[in-house]
Amino acid sequence: MAIKKISSNVDFIAQEHEVLEFWENEKIFNKRRQLNDGKPTWSFIDGPITANNPMGVHHAWGRTLKDIYNRYKAMTGFELRYQNGFDCQGLWVEIEVEKELGFKSKKDVEAFGIEKFVNLCKERVLKYSKIQTEQSIRLGYWMDWENSYFTMSNENNYTIWRFLKKLFEEQKIYRDVDVVPWSGRSGTSYSQMEVIEGRKLVSHRAVFVRFPIKDRKQEYLLVWTTTPWTLTSNVVVAVNVNLEYVKLKSSDGSIYYFAKDNLEHQRLEKQFSDKKQWVEGVPKLKTISQIFKEHGGYEVIGSVSGAELVGLEYIGPFDDLEAQNKAGGYPFVNEHLEKEGVTSVSQHKVIDPGKDKIGNDIVVSGEGTGIVHMAPGCGDIDHKVGKEKNLINIAPLDEEARFMDNFGWLKNKSATEPETIDLIIEDLKKRHFLVYVEEYPHVYPHCWRSGDELVFRLVEEWYINMDWREKIKSVVDDVDWIPGWGKDREHEWLDNMGDWMISKKRFWGLALPIWVFEDDSFYVVGSEKELKELAVSGFESFDGNSPHRPWIDEIQIKHPESGLIGKRILDVGNPWLDAGIVPFSTLDYISDRDKWDKWYPADFVTECFPGQFRNWFYSLLAMSSWLEGSAPFKTLLGHALVKDEDGREMHKSWGNAIWFDDAAEKMGVDVMRWMYAGQNLESNLFFGYGPADDIRKKLITFWNVYSFFSTYASVDGFDLKKHGKIKLENLTILDKWVLSKLHILIRDGRNYLDNYDVASLVNSFDIFLEDLSNWYIRRNRRRFWKSEDDQDKFTAYATLYHVLVNSIKCIAPVLPFCTEKMYKNLVVNLDSKAPESVHLCDYPKPKTDLIDDDIIKKVDSLKRVVELGRSARNQSKVKIRQPLLKVLYAIEDNETSNFIHDYKDIILDELNVKSIERITNAGSLVKYNIKPNLPVLGRKYKSGLKDIRAVLSAGDNDERFKEYEKTGYIIIKKDDDVYTLEKEDIIIETLAADGFSAVSGKGITVGLTLELNDELIQEGIVRDLVRQVQNIRKDAGFSVEDRIIISWKLDSEFQEAFVKFEDYFCNETLTTLIDNSITDHDYNAEFELREKVIKISLKIANI
Repeated sequence: MAIKKISSNVDFIAQEHEVLEFWENEKIFNKRRQLNDGKPTWSFIDGPITANNPMGVHHAWGRTLKDIYNRYKAMTGFELRYQNGFDCQGLWVEIEVEKELGFKSKKDVEAFGIEKFVNLCKERVLKYSKIQTEQSIRLGYWMDWENSYFTMSNENNYTIWRFLKKLFEEQKIYRDVDVVPWSGRSGTSYSQMEVIEGRKLVSHRAVFVRFPIKDRKQEYLLVWTTTPWTLTSNVVVAVNVNLEYVKLKSSDGSIYYFAKDNLEHQRLEKQFSDKKQWVEGVPKLKTISQIFKEHGGYEVIGSVSGAELVGLEYIGPFDDLEAQNKAGGYPFVNEHLEKEGVTSVSQHKVIDPGKDKIGNDIVVSGEGTGIVHMAPGCGDIDHKVGKEKNLINIAPLDEEARFMDNFGWLKNKSATEPETIDLIIEDLKKRHFLVYVEEYPHVYPHCWRSGDELVFRLVEEWYINMDWREKIKSVVDDVDWIPGWGKDREHEWLDNMGDWMISKKRFWGLALPIWVFEDDSFYVVGSEKELKELAVSGFESFDGNSPHRPWIDEIQIKHPESGLIGKRILDVGNPWLDAGIVPFSTLDYISDRDKWDKWYPADFVTECFPGQFRNWFYSLLAMSSWLEGSAPFKTLLGHALVKDEDGREMHKSWGNAIWFDDAAEKMGVDVMRWMYAGQNLESNLFFGYGPADDIRKKLITFWNVYSFFSTYASVDGFDLKKHGKIKLENLTILDKWVLSKLHILIRDGRNYLDNYDVASLVNSFDIFLEDLSNWYIRRNRRRFWKSEDDQDKFTAYATLYHVLVNSIKCIAPVLPFCTEKMYKNLVVNLDSKAPESVHLCDYPKPKTDLIDDDIIKKVDSLKRVVELGRSARNQSKVKIRQPLLKVLYAIEDNETSNFIHDYKDIILDELNVKSIERITNAGSLVKYNIKPNLPVLGRKYKSGLKDIRAVLSAGDNDERFKEYEKTGYIIIKKDDDVYTLEKEDIIIETLAADGFSAVSGKGITVGLTLELNDELIQEGIVRDLVRQVQNIRKDAGFSVEDRIIISWKLDSEFQEAFVKFEDYFCNETLTTLIDNSITDHDYNAEFELREKVIKISLKIANI
């Protein structure tokens, strides 16, 4: 077979589907696995994608990275596991099923039936796992799709049981009543890990409320809160004993106490002025001084210390409620306080809460009033203080975040409904507790799945005591974190995290293997076998089912020590247990330790950074450090978020969301993968059709290089055996240069991929592609065009073939589709013994004997002269087709200058000039004016700005420019002061000498003479004619190798110019005959040139 001629017009998307079909029909993935079977192992742990909805473009970033490194490692000779994961259990699935059923709360699920509900959750997971599988295949993600793991599997669940059992045996599992974030919509609590994910900027109505001080007429403690509903459960107020508190008398004679610092404090001033962390429509906050002034004025009559306020008793705003008067608290009763008859009302006094666990004051001045209302049943900090101070707990809300019995007229009202807050505020106003209401913007926790506002509720939950965090921190240090600051971020989380809350009061998830007994003891079951051995009832109906609710709920067990009969708690587990156990469950940790030993630890994991430090990364590291005392992976690669192309979050309701299927079929997967692979991992990816078009242009350039070669190779009958061998003695300087560039790309590319830095590979490939297309091929195209088959032509073919085939292999892990099409035509069609797919090839190895750094340096300098010359042309607005008389250049390196002189014809041709001259004094071509960038330097040096301006205006800026070229900065000295000016600190203006256009950069100065004579003008006309004819050839659909005949009628000015440069015109346009009269041919057109209209007719010449 032979290379096929390939059109530059390509449908990448249709081509991708063809490649997918080829892979499927020829079992290419399986053949790759067979090639690597038994070789050294390399594996990654797949962070399970939530099988709950179709895949998004944000999922595709991480999956692309995984596939790239998988493909690279396969091409470098490693055996891989290729196991994809699906995250199956948890609230995110339950919420979607509830939406489908029209449910509004947990009670709806219970009425519907837990078994039916759980089965629907399973069905949803299976449905979307199939959809995501097809989407991942479309992405080119090579995995063993018949062996994906599911976190709902028995193996996964029972391996978690094993983990929990081991913790239980070391007394690390406990239950506690604590205040936790709670969703009334979902009827469950949220762990510290989860609540951070759902924080939103919202505004709440905050209230200033006055608490009457007992035995002091018209004296009040001024309190402020953003959650008025918690006032129903107030027990104490807290002050800072070291603060000074003002004694303010209002216009009605009332006296108020609050922190003196807060009187004139401009609350959230910066947020309001910057409009960051601010809610649109919320007015600027008033100071407390303004509030009292607007209510008739005030006077400050004194002050007291916080310590003097401690012990004062007060009347709470809801002391009439039954709950406030329940001895021992409500609904959780402190039996000791109950016996003593202690109620919340009896504990109303001012306290000193002290400091938090890291030594910060709990009460501070600033926001609020410096007097903090505390409800130990409604706030996590309040609850901790309550424990220390032996305070009552008043917990007002039920599972749906509604007020319970003993809260009077508030019973059954939702704490998060605006209507409830309206009623509370109105009641406070009516009873003269209310001072002022305002809209207050702040970040507040919401459910990260359903979006509903959370409350803080006193609940009994199950926890893992994390006092072994040092064990986790030690394995964190064993991991190679990319980027490196990831390790510090993980340590920061571990330093500040609380105990791990592992329970959820829901239905679809890990059934926590905890059984409780009459004596309040509990027991953790560690396996299905142990469960069967301990079961006294219910196992027969459970047998054969998965360890989920409701089937497991009926099993009762006998405590192995006490002999008591116990029931399982109805809670399910935190879903991060599901994902954290996969280094063990997916490798048959319990049943096949040889398999586990072969693949553990994994070499690599990658996921989105935000949130995963406290979620998946944390659970992986915690669970593996406890089970095995080691990290489950060697390298962790994190990446940022995917936003829309304007940098906003993608939301369906905003109309800016892009679905994966749409992106794949509109922009193409290779384009998407190029975009993902080239992105700086630490920066958010702005994804959209605009950026995709920019990437597509690069892909088209790559395709055009391939099309150029395949077209001419097809026409000339390129034979791999005859023409494919590179002979060093026949190589031109540009052949050697491009081969050097190629093998540096391969050398560096292997290093980049070995170090999980595909972005550097892609960026290097971008540069290489530009050099290949816009320099090597453009400079060498005549070698392919010429009709004679000489050694030079075959050398050009051999060089470009070698470059193309190896660059295709080099970038194949990133662009698996287009490289497959290219490889099949260039390689499979010529070599019957070659692997049938590029993905069955070895990754190329650099040939160091083809790398010549000296040639690269010299050719790159020559290119730099051309680039600076083009920049000079752009500045002068003289187009490139207009020839100029001379180019002058200044460079210090004599060896490079000699090289430029030896290859001056390239520069003359590229810049369209007639002669070239080296000069020794760059100053004769260009001067420099260096000015301070005032906004930047003003912030940086402030008082020194005057000295900097004076020195820059007085000194030799040409010398300073040379200093800047060498070092990247300029040092300014004035008296004893030294200023270092970097790129952003200065503005450099280039001033060319008269009659020249000149530019400098990287130690080279280039200038062009601008004066034109008649002959130069005439040549410029002919070059314009060439450009017009080339465009018409393309519009006519002629092939690049077609010879043509032209018919036209030129006026005397154009005809005179044409006659003088006829040979040049015919060579450039492949014209064999010109008729200076109008005759209709295959293609007729007209164009305007220099304000003249020219009619032209073209046809293909018969040769």
